[in-house]
Amino acid sequence: MKENDNILTEIKERQEKTMKFESAEQKRNYMLEEPVEKLVCRLAVPTILSMLVTSFYNMADTFFVGKLDTQSTAAVGIVFSLMAIIQAIGFLFGHGSGNFISRKLGAGEMEEAEKMSAVGFFTSFLSGVVIMAGCMFFIEPLSYLLGSTETIQPYTVAYLRIILIGAPAMTASLVLNNQMRFQGSAFYAMIGIVSGAVINIILDPILIFWCGMGVAGAALATTISQYLSFFFLLIMIKKGGNIQIRFQNFKPSLHFFAEVIRGGIPSLFRQGLASIATICLNHAAGVYGDGAIAGMSIVSRIMMFANSALIGFGQGFQPVCGFNYGAKRYERVLKAFRFCVKVAFFCLLGMAVLVFIFAPQLVTVFRKDDPDVIMVGTAALRYSVIAFPLSAWIIMCNMMLQSIGKGLKASIVASARQGIFFLPLIWILPYFFGLTGVEACQAVSDFFALTISIPLGVSVIREMKRGPDYLLMKLE
Repeated sequence: MKENDNILTEIKERQEKTMKFESAEQKRNYMLEEPVEKLVCRLAVPTILSMLVTSFYNMADTFFVGKLDTQSTAAVGIVFSLMAIIQAIGFLFGHGSGNFISRKLGAGEMEEAEKMSAVGFFTSFLSGVVIMAGCMFFIEPLSYLLGSTETIQPYTVAYLRIILIGAPAMTASLVLNNQMRFQGSAFYAMIGIVSGAVINIILDPILIFWCGMGVAGAALATTISQYLSFFFLLIMIKKGGNIQIRFQNFKPSLHFFAEVIRGGIPSLFRQGLASIATICLNHAAGVYGDGAIAGMSIVSRIMMFANSALIGFGQGFQPVCGFNYGAKRYERVLKAFRFCVKVAFFCLLGMAVLVFIFAPQLVTVFRKDDPDVIMVGTAALRYSVIAFPLSAWIIMCNMMLQSIGKGLKASIVASARQGIFFLPLIWILPYFFGLTGVEACQAVSDFFALTISIPLGVSVIREMKRGPDYLLMKLE
């Protein structure tokens, strides 16, 4: 009887594995045969919505806290730089494992993909726990390091203490989201992310005003929404023929971590350097008062919202790129890339014109009672959108290089905007131009970043045009 039970169990496991493989095989055929323009747009719609809603609920904290005072508004912007570092860790494991998974599914190697999904997920969750525990011990000096002044520091600590509790959920959610997205299940990933965002928007006014918690209420709303989003994503990953995360597949090795680093380090650089850039920006703006910090914080949130649509569109391109590159369908990769750059450029150009015209009104939405905040925010916002259309090439080039495993080149492009150029410029420009140097720094950095990303992207495009044999010869 026991032997029969064992046989039935084995048959059931084989059937489940076969069904999962058939579902993955159907998805693979779809990713390799559907017209790339149609495929990118279909995958991009849910990722754009996810990014916009996520950015919107990040802006919601700034909006509601802006009703309190300038110091609370500045504190949210200051803590956001640490949140960006936590997100960078999540992106490292999410993009690193997701890129690998999409290429392996494109090549038909299911077992390797399953192992990587477990390694990415469990390692990211443990990393979030370590970040939470470590930062709690040094919370007050950390708040000054992030750019707090004496008047802002109490608000920063109150907000930061609660935000840190959500670190494990934040890192693990980004892995779940990206693994689903790279498998072509952007819709299910969107449901998990958007549900948490909506909850955060609902909780913000309740906890900040009705419960009288102030800036701490905004932090609690964000942390609760992060954990709820995490649980929703755990449910969503069971749908759509996605690889299931199982602890038995958690087999960490140097091979898997090397692949995570190769595929995810550009995201770590991009997001991590963005955080360091924000910290440096806070310190540079702080010389001109709390109003300057608050104004630059508002501009950062508005530009993040605008960039989120571009990033969401690029995320629709990434699984198409990974699957087809893994299957050696390079002509489809190039066709999708050209399509994305053209569409992104014209959309960003139109958006830049509108934001330039209505910059004062946009800043006033967040803080209408402080003329210094409005003045700084309006100037910085207008400088930022001048270079906005250039991001079409910079971001899409970075995503293509990352998705096909060109880790070094992708890391250079990812580091250019807010690292290689921004970090020295944020100290040089204010020295010569004062507050205007702070406001214009990102735009100047974007122009320099384009000069690096063009030759790096073109070199890889030429390689793919020469075909699979040339790429194999290079690998040998």
